[in-house]
Amino acid sequence: MAETTRQAFQEELQALETRTLEGLDIVVDTLDRTLEAVQHQDIELASLVIADDDRLDGRYLEVHQGVLSLLARQAPVATDLRVVAAILHVIRHVERMGDQCVNICKLLPLEGHDTPRHDEMLAKIDQMGRQARVQVIQAKQAFCRRDPALAEDLVRQDDVIDILNREVFYLALDIGDDCEMREWAMHMMLVARALERVGDIAVDIGEQVAFVVTGLFREFTDASHPELELPRH
Repeated sequence: MAETTRQAFQEELQALETRTLEGLDIVVDTLDRTLEAVQHQDIELASLVIADDDRLDGRYLEVHQGVLSLLARQAPVATDLRVVAAILHVIRHVERMGDQCVNICKLLPLEGHDTPRHDEMLAKIDQMGRQARVQVIQAKQAFCRRDPALAEDLVRQDDVIDILNREVFYLALDIGDDCEMREWAMHMMLVARALERVGDIAVDIGEQVAFVVTGLFREFTDASHPELELPRH
């Protein structure tokens, strides 16, 4: 009887993990549409992204309630408890990445406004978005495989986004005196910042992978105090 109960628990936990990681697939799709909306200043597509955020909110609630229900019915062992805790963190991160895409879409100008554009800035933002996309996919793979090395590689990947974000910032500073162009550039700076956050969140998911495997939580890097970086396990 105990073995049957244990198997049922494992199957339900695996189903919750699957639903959580499928949320990252939704994020990739949302990110693709968000980048397209930015590149083409497509207000209609941006509105669809905003409206479709209910999918990620619903997935968050589904997994969160599923985990609470599972814990109410069965007591996991230590290893399973790490997975449960990680799933709760990851599904929250999934919802946050969706929120960043919504934030970007809300920054696009009102319909009918003849927007200025700066091709170099848009190209760098597109690069940031594509890099964020890679990181979201890699974070999912690392969790599926329980691969701490693949997870920690997200830090190296994230450096690319950070550099591009700074480049967008400096381009915005040098944009010139045209008021409309300056306002547009400020919005694009916020877009870049939101994409940088998506990359950071992917790294956070990678840290959950290391936690599940080792049982110890640590931040992969501490940029402000590199000498205090926690030892690798």
